[in-house]
Amino acid sequence: MGTNITLLITLLAYSMVVSQSFMYILAFKNVQFSLPAGPYTQMRKLIDSNMRASFTYVIYAALLANLVLVLLTIQHPGSLLFITATVALVALVIDVWLTLKGSLPINDVINAWPVDGVPSDWAVYREKWFSVFQYRQVANIIGFLSLLAGTVFGAR
Repeated sequence: MGTNITLLITLLAYSMVVSQSFMYILAFKNVQFSLPAGPYTQMRKLIDSNMRASFTYVIYAALLANLVLVLLTIQHPGSLLFITATVALVALVIDVWLTLKGSLPINDVINAWPVDGVPSDWAVYREKWFSVFQYRQVANIIGFLSLLAGTVFGAR
């Protein structure tokens, strides 16, 4: 029962993480690429401020729940649920690493720009951010799909 509850919590937290990727795939990337420099910068600042305030807790919850899930299933290291939970945890760690080393430093640069004084090379930073984010999307979508596969095909 403890494994099932942990699996549910992990799926819920991970679904919040991966929802960001799906929203960007569906529409938000195109929206950001259609904005001129000032509105783009203002929107990035607002998104970053809000994400730093609330999304951090979602990441912590997903990491903790996923780690507990791996620990609860480690007694069966060949089980599909253990393997897929481990893949999901590794993918989440990769996403966090890419965030810390790529996305957040770029956000810090963008956050330093005045909305009415965006540098002429602002689009380069937008491209860099989306490049890092694409790798993050791959990592967290693979992790989430792995976790779903383990839930559907490997849960007892």
